[in-house]
Amino acid sequence: MVRLSDLHEAEAQHMRDRAAAMPEIDCGPWITPKPLAESKVAIISTAGMHRRSDPPFTPGAIDYRILPGDVDFADVVLSHISTNFDRTAFQQDPNIMLPVDRLREMADRGEIGSVSQWHYSFMGAQPNPLRMEETGEEVGRLLAADDVDLALLVPV
Repeated sequence: MVRLSDLHEAEAQHMRDRAAAMPEIDCGPWITPKPLAESKVAIISTAGMHRRSDPPFTPGAIDYRILPGDVDFADVVLSHISTNFDRTAFQQDPNIMLPVDRLREMADRGEIGSVSQWHYSFMGAQPNPLRMEETGEEVGRLLAADDVDLALLVPV
């Protein structure tokens, strides 16, 4: 993971300024979840991943793409562009950004109840997360309709 101290001072200051300008979001009410061994788990990634047949994400996009649980990783591409975005890990193991194989292993061992049939990908690097409220709620409804108990957020 890159630390601010690893960046050029101008880039580090830019990142500090962007973080300071982000709105504060209040926490929602705490709920007591099901035990993991009984929970259906889905993945939400901010890597801008999508199938080759899907339209690519554009910079600042607030929409999402749906990835089936049995997606062929050879059919998955990244639209996320940044000079600070290293694709090497994804090229070596796509589970870095969409750990669906790891979830299947956990389900096989009984550590989680099951893996969702559907997973979701957003474009990361959002300077104002409030812009994503509508699509976030839409994905929440889709997760609920699929009886997902737990969504694993994989920020990239």
